[in-house]
Amino acid sequence: MIKKTVIQKVSGAVLVAAAAAAVSTSANAEWKGWNIHNPGYPVTTALESFIADVDAKTDGRVAGRVYNGAVLGSQADSIQMLQIGAIQFAEFNLGPIGTIVPEANVVSLPFIFKSVDHMHRVMDGPVGDELSAAMEKHGIKSLAWYDSGARSFYNTEKPIETPADLDGMKFRVMNNELYVGMVEALGGNATPMAYSEIYQSLKTGVVDGAENNWPSYESSNHFEVAGYYSLTEHLILPECVCVSVSAWNQLAAGDQKIVKDAARASAVLQRKLWAERDKSSREKVLASGVAFNEISNKAPFQNAMKVVYEKAFQDNPTLKPLVQKIQSVD
Repeated sequence: MIKKTVIQKVSGAVLVAAAAAAVSTSANAEWKGWNIHNPGYPVTTALESFIADVDAKTDGRVAGRVYNGAVLGSQADSIQMLQIGAIQFAEFNLGPIGTIVPEANVVSLPFIFKSVDHMHRVMDGPVGDELSAAMEKHGIKSLAWYDSGARSFYNTEKPIETPADLDGMKFRVMNNELYVGMVEALGGNATPMAYSEIYQSLKTGVVDGAENNWPSYESSNHFEVAGYYSLTEHLILPECVCVSVSAWNQLAAGDQKIVKDAARASAVLQRKLWAERDKSSREKVLASGVAFNEISNKAPFQNAMKVVYEKAFQDNPTLKPLVQKIQSVD
């Protein structure tokens, strides 16, 4: 029986997957892992090293496979599957997690982190532990935090220097009300859509732009159809190596420690690979002729976010003390 407190609505496909997983898990410890990225990407390499490490150090008591390229479904589907144990581990961006775990929305507040290094210090400390505990109440246990760099705006029309440059433009955002509010506060029109739909939407003019980090901008080939990249760095979103609470609870204490240690070791690897990929992706797209501009004064962008913060605090008062804790970290 699936408790309503864990998930309110589960699709038929997810329930079928859950039943199949339950049979598989009872027979062996063959874990399925969801990943949106393709082979060779920093996240993919690190996640595959995680499960290989677990396999080796548990002598095969916990083995598994990473299914790359979102072949098991969208992130929304995979979050549901993880909650009910249809898959046993995954790597998620925390942005969409905020629709299920309200506390996780704190990392989606624009400009909440001072830098990528600041994000690491926050997430590796008490705030990260607090968010992990909140996620666990919803059937998802976070074991370690990966890097996804800083996200900036790119578009098909012009450089963005001030918020006024977004006026009337259509930007794709991830499925989270905070991102819709962020773009609207800057004068743009936000369009939530799946990542896989962005390239064609940019090419055909369904949207004028999107926002993401250098590696995603490069690996998705969005730079081919949206040749203006403006360094707003408005979001610095952590990602998580997560396991299903139901799968976690089936492990002996010794194997739980092995799994957690392996996840944290994979985070060290992922951050190193990410920094290297971030640099090479930036060099590749700039060499292609992309029009790039840094923004000398981000204060107008940051000031425009006051309404986003106010609405977030009104909708979810638990965010305010979390913001204070984040801002107190040097």
